[in-house]
Amino acid sequence: MDVAVVIPSYKVCTSILEVLGQIGREVTKIYVVDDACPDGSGRLVENQCVDRRVAVLYHSDNQGVGGAVITGYRAALADNMDIIVKVDGDGQMDPSLIPCFIAPILAGEADYTKGNRFFDLEDLHTMPKARLLGNALLSLITKISSGYWDLFDPTNGYTAIHRVVAQCLPFEKISQGYFFETDMLFRLNTLRAVVVDIPMAAKYGLEISHLKIHKIIIEFAFKNVKNFGKRIFYNYYLRDMSLASIELPLGLLLLLSGITFGSIRWIKALHSGAPTPAGAVMLAALPVLLGLQFILAFIGYDIATVPKKPLHIMKKWQR
Repeated sequence: MDVAVVIPSYKVCTSILEVLGQIGREVTKIYVVDDACPDGSGRLVENQCVDRRVAVLYHSDNQGVGGAVITGYRAALADNMDIIVKVDGDGQMDPSLIPCFIAPILAGEADYTKGNRFFDLEDLHTMPKARLLGNALLSLITKISSGYWDLFDPTNGYTAIHRVVAQCLPFEKISQGYFFETDMLFRLNTLRAVVVDIPMAAKYGLEISHLKIHKIIIEFAFKNVKNFGKRIFYNYYLRDMSLASIELPLGLLLLLSGITFGSIRWIKALHSGAPTPAGAVMLAALPVLLGLQFILAFIGYDIATVPKKPLHIMKKWQR
């Protein structure tokens, strides 16, 4: 199969040439996407890189990492590439791992692979503590919103995708900013694509991160909630109906009603000074407990239905 590598290029002049020099011969084509880089990293590659596999694509306006990757995806699909790998140009991702990322796809075990820096606990000592905590929290939120409960490190941008799956993605709807990797998981789940984590070491050098946590935390929270709602509607009401379709709304209804009733009785007891009757306590506690049971049953069903059959294999059978 023909393998392509897409490299978003924005303020990576100090590392982009070294990254390109480390890409092995298993790769057929390399697309460097200059995302309106103020340092002219695209021109640098054109002037100093002699690798004939490299093609430089330019954006007149900065579109973000997602926009750059999508441009590379479109170019690779137009050139009939079979597998598309995305590698950052800042040197944090080891190009020698590309065979590891494409192997599960070649073997028919996955549609999409992504890096996981949390696999080896010893490597975590090199990761800044704030980033470690943030990634752990974001991983939990993304598991819930995307439906891929078996994945970790959702913001990891080292990925590979089969062309059949890439062709099914609604590129115009995918987030083009830093939410790109997380939004990709949501889109892949709606396609029922199989996603596999690939262990990789956490690597941090002197590069400067352009991600400002305080600016994107509200955006990430809102978009994850939105994606969760859309995923539940698509998978449990529009595409299919199951017992879990009843368990979630019933569980939420019971939980909220129990909490509401209990709160009202508690406030009244505070004002009156009289103890709350045992019967009232039971009327508040019972729906809360039943609601939690229904919600846990839904989560168990959701975990059990993580996609297992690769989409690109099923598409071949249909042909």
